[in-house]
Amino acid sequence: MHKLKDNLLVKVILAIVLGISLGGIIPEAIGRIFMTFNDFFSELLNFLIPLIIVGLIVPSIGRLGQTAGKLLLATVLIAYGSTIFSGLLGYSASMSIFPQLLEHQTGQINLAEKAKEFTPYFSIEFPPLFDVMPALVFSFLFGIGLSRLKDSTFGKFADDFEEIITYLIQNLIIPLLPIFIFGIFLNMSYSGQVVTIMNVFLKIIGVIFVLHVFLLVLQFTIAGIIAKKNPFSMMKLMLPAYFTALGTQSSAATIPVTIAQVKKIGVRDEIANFAVPLCATIHLSGSMLKIVCCCLALMLIQGMEIDFVQFLGFMMMLGIAMVAAPGVPGGAIMAAIGIIASMLGFNAENQALMIALYIAMDSFGTAGNVTGDGAIAVTLNKLFKK
Repeated sequence: MHKLKDNLLVKVILAIVLGISLGGIIPEAIGRIFMTFNDFFSELLNFLIPLIIVGLIVPSIGRLGQTAGKLLLATVLIAYGSTIFSGLLGYSASMSIFPQLLEHQTGQINLAEKAKEFTPYFSIEFPPLFDVMPALVFSFLFGIGLSRLKDSTFGKFADDFEEIITYLIQNLIIPLLPIFIFGIFLNMSYSGQVVTIMNVFLKIIGVIFVLHVFLLVLQFTIAGIIAKKNPFSMMKLMLPAYFTALGTQSSAATIPVTIAQVKKIGVRDEIANFAVPLCATIHLSGSMLKIVCCCLALMLIQGMEIDFVQFLGFMMMLGIAMVAAPGVPGGAIMAAIGIIASMLGFNAENQALMIALYIAMDSFGTAGNVTGDGAIAVTLNKLFKK
């Protein structure tokens, strides 16, 4: 029962249900209190996002470079390629399915324009120290430079800063997210838009679950062809890792189980011990699939312009930025939300919906990431034979 109360998904679902239920009956004075909180939290989130990017990406890239060699390069390229491919799969499927599936919602609502809404009592603005793109460029350049240094003072500072950022995510941002999401759905219920949004939510979740299963079958089919193994037998052996990830919502927490199951498939110890922990950080195909599909669905229902070239650039940046995702529930979306805002133009309401949608499917995305790591390990085991 204690674990249930601490589960982020449970809190988010409760926040959504309460927001929908109370939106039509809550006094305006109380509704405005929650909008004041949401306005402050949105400013705080915008302030922290560039710092989150720097704090998580710099040490992540720095640590990658300290393990040089062909195996590292191959693992990074395969993991990144798999992540981008899953984004392209999500884009193709979404653009084929969602226009028909969401035809009655497409263009009907605009979250930036509401007939009526709660307004905050006051606003406090504290702009970020720097924007998202400078944060990304700085992180990549300094991360690469840091990877060439050994036992540097800057490296120790980067590790400490990473711990601070991770602490803030775990103990400040994540705990306050349900209140923020409650306020968003409270306002949507008050403005009369919540029925459309919830209808969209259910359709998106169903499509993404089917795509996750298809992606895993495809990944293990490719690995099976390369390694000359039965893909479904391998997937069966990976089920303990899949269900562990469902429960923990953390790739990092599932690493011991993933390593054990990968070894049962026949992957050598040295490959399993190297590839699984690394892929837990850099291989986020399930997360990419979720984010791409959710972004496209929200853009379609609001009649926003969708350009493939722009979206491809977004996916390529997202595949790198999510390397910063810590092993905590909702980590990937927190690392990605800055790029979603800057490259796709998502406002605070859209960002909150993205976070809610992502967390609602966080277990399945994490399970997809972890299980796909097994397919990569099998591939590397064949490519780097003794």
